[in-house]
Amino acid sequence: MRTKAAALMLAGLGLLGTGCTHMTVNRLMAEPARYHNREVALKGDVVKSLGVLGHGVYQLDDGTGTIWVYSTHGMPRQGARVKVWGRVKDVVDLGSVIPLPREIGSGLVMDQTRIKGSY
Repeated sequence: MRTKAAALMLAGLGLLGTGCTHMTVNRLMAEPARYHNREVALKGDVVKSLGVLGHGVYQLDDGTGTIWVYSTHGMPRQGARVKVWGRVKDVVDLGSVIPLPREIGSGLVMDQTRIKGSY
């Protein structure tokens, strides 16, 4: 019985350890070189969405700042609450792929790899 309880406790601690890193837009913007081309996950609300036929960009606000997310896997609606995974890129990297909104000017964008609605 003790062995089973110990195994369950260790498994629970392992699960807690996998989700401890909480990424924010503010943290990304503070250290852009550290996260460049690395996959990160963010949670937030979609405040702007511009797309056609499932391709486009949307602006995610996590309460610490906003970031534009490029997607070829469908677009969430404005006002949706989502968790999104993707790679952090410089705007220059994506400028040749899709015409970006004027507001982006410079900075970082996230190239979405997957999304989960209503976290």
